[in-house]
Parts: sequence; C-alpha cells; structure tokens
Amino acid sequence: MTTALSHCQVNFSPDPKSKSFVCSLLIVLSVVCSVYFLGTEWLKRDPMRLSRGFGLSTRQQHVKSEKYEVLPVESQLNATRGSNHTRHQKCNDECRPIGTEALPEGIISEISNLEMHPLWGPLSEDKKSKPTLGLLAIAAGIGQKGLVSEIVKKFLQSNFTVMLFHYDNVVDSWHDLEWSDQVIHVAARNQTKWWFAKRFLHPDIIANYDYIFLWDEDLGVENFHPQRYLSIVKEEGLEISQPALNPSKSAVYHPITVRREHSRVHRRYYKFKGSGKCDGKSMSPPCVGWVELMAPVFSKMAWRCAWYMIQNDLIHAWGLDLQLGYCAQGDRTAKVGVVDEEYIVHLGLPTLGGFSSKSLHSNNLSELQSRTADMYEVDNRSAVRRRSHEEMLVFERRWKKAREEDRCWSDPFN
Repeated sequence: MTTALSHCQVNFSPDPKSKSFVCSLLIVLSVVCSVYFLGTEWLKRDPMRLSRGFGLSTRQQHVKSEKYEVLPVESQLNATRGSNHTRHQKCNDECRPIGTEALPEGIISEISNLEMHPLWGPLSEDKKSKPTLGLLAIAAGIGQKGLVSEIVKKFLQSNFTVMLFHYDNVVDSWHDLEWSDQVIHVAARNQTKWWFAKRFLHPDIIANYDYIFLWDEDLGVENFHPQRYLSIVKEEGLEISQPALNPSKSAVYHPITVRREHSRVHRRYYKFKGSGKCDGKSMSPPCVGWVELMAPVFSKMAWRCAWYMIQNDLIHAWGLDLQLGYCAQGDRTAKVGVVDEEYIVHLGLPTLGGFSSKSLHSNNLSELQSRTADMYEVDNRSAVRRRSHEEMLVFERRWKKAREEDRCWSDPFN
C-alpha cells in the first residue's frame, strides 16, 4: 500500500479527476494482492479451512483434519471423483475381492458352480426350485462304466451335481448312457482324482455346494443312499467322513473303515495287540480322526482347507489322510467319522497304471472299449505304487518343514 500511495504522490496528472481515479484503482489492487498473499499463508497452516467438497471428500477431510497434510493433486482429483459414494465404502472396500477395485460393487459376482445352462430359452422352473444337495466328483475309467453308472444314478436322483474325471481320456463312449448329458466330463490321460480336484474343484468354484464327495470308481452303492447319508452327517456334526465298508465284500486296507453292526457312526478304532496300539486314550490318526482317501466326504469349509493342503505336484496324495483332521473345523476326534448306517463295497480294483481286460466290469464291451482295454494290457501298477510311496515321503518332509518354519502356527492337537 505504501508503494501505491507514493506512486500517486510523484505521478501528478494535470487533471484532478484523472489523478483521483488512478490513485483509487491502485489502492484497490494493493488491498486485493495483500489479501491474496495473506490468505495463502493462512490456508497452508490449516488446509481444513477449505469448504467441504473442495478437492477433498468427507472421509478424507476427517482424516486430514487429524494429520494436517496437504493431499497431492492426483489424490485430490481421485477423491473428488468418488465423493458421492466414498463415505459408504470404507468397510466394503476392505472386503472386496482382490482385482475388483475398478468395478462397481453391485456387479461383482464372487462365487460360481458347475451347473449347466441352456443355450436358449428360460431356465427351467425345476432347476430354480431345487438347490443341489452337494457335488459328486468321481474318477472314471471306461472299464468301470457299469459301476460308475450305478453310483451316478443314485446321486442324480438325490439332486446332486456330478463331475466325472476321465483318467483314461475316453469320453465319447459314455454318451450312450441316459444321464451322460447331465454331468460334467473332464478328461486327462493318466491323472489321479487329486490332480483333477486341485485343478477343477477350487473352493471358490464349488462354494455353492455344502458337501463334496470325492470318490474312486470301484465302489458298490447298493446299500448307500446319499440323502440319508447327509442327514446323518449333519446330525452327528461330521465335517469329514466316509461311508463304512462292508467287510465281507470289500477290500479292506484300514480297520477303522470296517462297518460296525448296530452302530450309526464310529469315530475311533481300537487295537490292543501288536504295534500301533489304539485305545480310548488315543487322540491321533489312524486311531481316531481319520478316513481313507478312497471315498472321503467333506463339508464346504473342510474342503476349503483340504484343497490348500493338496500339493500341486504330488498327484497320489498319500500322507494327506493323516493330516486331514486339521481341516475338521475343530476337534478331529468329534468331527471326523465313519458312517455305519450307510455303507458301501470297496472292490479294490487296480485301475490306475493299467489293468487287464479281464478285470473290466462291463459285459457288453464296444469295439472302442475293447481297444481301450488293450492299451492298458501292460501293467504299471508296481511303478504307480512306488511313485505313491515316494510322494508320501515328500509330503511328510514338507509337513515337517512347514511346522518348523511357521513361527505363528501352533498345533491345536499338541
């Protein structure tokens, strides 16, 4: 202001009116400039004096009022763009699936299933009104077509979704069965059901199914009913289970799987002689908290845990059975069990690695089936079992190493 006034004093104009106008104009400009520079310094000291919505969203204004920091220009622009909904997103942003940050929340579909839909026309009312009870995923070779067909029909009648894992890569020969178009067919030569499960049964894909049956193909189901089985499992609170084996007709490898007459469910096995003693004080597998990998049944949450324990490169999964109890969602002595009322027959057929055509359980072999059987005349079972045992040792080493290295993990059963 001093500069402006002195300027008026030294620059006389012959016209008094002109002189008065110029001095007034300079005085006004000086006042405006002073207010601008003083205001800028004041705002730097307290940016929250800005009015709401001026470059900062409501949530950001609250945060910045505590930290007294100036947002970068890019952050201010981003905040302004989201100012209409940011105040409602604080919790939801943290819960969003990774990768969906660029999407509006309402369009996000987090789960899937294996249901098939028609290429045209509306979805049938029958499909809409009947949610599936669970998922049956079963290893299936063409040699066991008859056995697999009986299993699948029982599960489809109980409103299950069914997926077949064709480890011999033969799919077309199944299409003559009346139910073939109702199931999912996945084919890959010489792979195990655990290889298929790791790749096609991710927990997020099958999150709609409350129970997952991951079965071998060589099972007789004459005395098995899926709906009754699940009702028992739910009432007994079993998260991991299997149907008991008929001892007179089955190949039994583990005594705990044998059916007990006049029993509904059993959870432990007793052995008082020889090595591997099992009594009422035993708290670990295979005495208690254990099922065989031949016909396991998982709850949705138990499968979510078990899937992560399946090693991507160990396709036989030997050794996994001893650790499944960690996925029982609690006490494995209570939540893992064998169901006696609904039992099956385990034929114990040596299918993986080759088999003789004499072992095929289909009376009317087609020409393609016969050629397929001939392909497997060379028996590689010894090599398969050797690989299985090697994988078990690898899994045991990995489990031990993981236990030792994870400082944050504590064993709930020790």
